[in-house]
Amino acid sequence: MGVIAWLVLGLLAGAIAKAILPGRDPGGCVGTTVIGITGAFLGGWLSATFLDRPVQREFFDAATWGSAVVGALVLLVGYRLVLGNSRR
Repeated sequence: MGVIAWLVLGLLAGAIAKAILPGRDPGGCVGTTVIGITGAFLGGWLSATFLDRPVQREFFDAATWGSAVVGALVLLVGYRLVLGNSRR
């Protein structure tokens, strides 16, 4: 997959992570978008490094999507822990 495909995947993974963990984030929509893109890269790297599951060249691979969403979820939870959650 190219960089543009990873950006699109990250945007969608961020939206999915936001749907799973609703609430207002300190960074708003832009922060959630950046978290989604970074989470997609992080999830792909973690999957390839620790799970011995290399990232596929195909955009519609379930494992790639799963790792991107999990990476975005991890970063979103970490982001909320560090900068606070406005749900209080």
